[in-house]
Amino acid sequence: MRHTLPIAPQFYVTAPQPCPYLEGRMERKLFTALQGEYAETLNDALSQQGFRRSQNVLYRPSCAECSACLSARIRVADFKPTRTQSKVLRRNADLRRTANSPWATEDQFALFRRYLDSRHATGGMADMDIFEFAAMIEETPIRSRVIEYTRPTANPRRRDLTAVCLTDVLADGLSMVYSFYDPDQPTASLGTHIILDHIDIAREAGLPFVYLGYWVPGSPKMGYKAKFSALEVYSRGKWQTLRDPADFSAELHPLSTDPIAEQVAQISLPDTRPTT
Repeated sequence: MRHTLPIAPQFYVTAPQPCPYLEGRMERKLFTALQGEYAETLNDALSQQGFRRSQNVLYRPSCAECSACLSARIRVADFKPTRTQSKVLRRNADLRRTANSPWATEDQFALFRRYLDSRHATGGMADMDIFEFAAMIEETPIRSRVIEYTRPTANPRRRDLTAVCLTDVLADGLSMVYSFYDPDQPTASLGTHIILDHIDIAREAGLPFVYLGYWVPGSPKMGYKAKFSALEVYSRGKWQTLRDPADFSAELHPLSTDPIAEQVAQISLPDTRPTT
C-alpha cells in the first residue's frame, strides 16, 4: 500500500513588540520550527506562502489589525533593470563574487558590525555579538550559501570584503535571508547591486524567483524594493504583481488579518514522498 502523509508542524505566535518598520505599531509573528528530514520541503512550501527563514525558524507577520508587511519576490524572466540599476552594475563591475558554505568569519563579522553601527544602530540586531552572528549564518537546516563580494585593492594579492549575503536555495528560487555591506561606499549602491547580482545567479541556475523579504508600504526602510520591475507581493493568500505601490495601504483595520486559528488552517502543508 502506497500513501502520503502531510507534514504537520506546530505553529506558535510571538508576544507583541514594537514594530521596526512603522512607528507606533506593535508586531506579532506566526512561526514554526524548521527541522528534521523534511525541512527543505517545508521551507519551500511555506516560502511560497509568505514565510521567511531565520536560523531554524520559519515566520510570517501576523499583527493585529495590520497587514502592511508583504512578502516580495522578483520574477526573474520578466525583470528588466532601470537605467539607474544598469549604472549600478557598471559601477561595481570590479566586484568579484564567490559562493561559500554557510560558515561565519571574523572578516564578515567586522563588516557586519560596521554596517549595523552605521545603518541600524538602534535596531533589534544592534547588540548582536560574534557568537550570535555565527548562529545566524551557520544554523541552517537547508541548502544555504554565503555570497561574498570583494573589491580589488592596491595590493594585487589582496581584495577587500565589500558585501555579504546569506542566501537560501529554494526549489523555485533564491531567498535573500540577510545582506550587509560596506557603509563607507554609499555611491556604490551595494544593496541594489546584491539584488541585481542575485537575479543573474537565479537566471543562470534556471530558478524563476528571487525572494527579497518583506516590502512594507509606508516604510522608508523598505521602499527600495518597489523600484525593481517584475515584483510580486503575497497578499490575501496569493502572489500579485506590484503595479502601483499606492494600491497597497499600511492603514490599520480590524478585519485586515484573520484570527490565528484561521490563518493556520489556511496554510497549505506539503506531503511527504510516497512510502511503501
